[in-house]
Amino acid sequence: MNRLKALPGGNRVVITVIGPDRVGIIAAVATVLADNGVNILDISQTVMQEFFVMVLVADMAQAAVDLVTLKDLLAKKGEELKMRIDVQHEDIFNFMHRI
Repeated sequence: MNRLKALPGGNRVVITVIGPDRVGIIAAVATVLADNGVNILDISQTVMQEFFVMVLVADMAQAAVDLVTLKDLLAKKGEELKMRIDVQHEDIFNFMHRI
C-alpha cells in the first residue's frame, strides 16, 4: 500500500466487483482495463460463501478513456457477468470513507 501513496495523485480509481462466483471474472475485468490503458496497481479478491468480492486500485494516467466511459464499459461487463461493478475516483472513495 505504501507504493500507492508514493504515486502522484489524481489518476487512481477504486473498482469494486461483487456477485455470484464464476470462472473468468478477474480476466474479464482485467481485459476491459487493459484494452483501455488502465493499469492495475493493486488487487484483492475473496469468495465469501458463494459471493465473489474483488477490489482493485487502478491508475488511469495512461488511459484511453475518461472515468465516465470506463464506468460505462465496466457496468456493461458487469451486466454480462451478472455482477455489480462500481468505479470511484480515489478522492470520492476517500471522502465517503472518512469519519
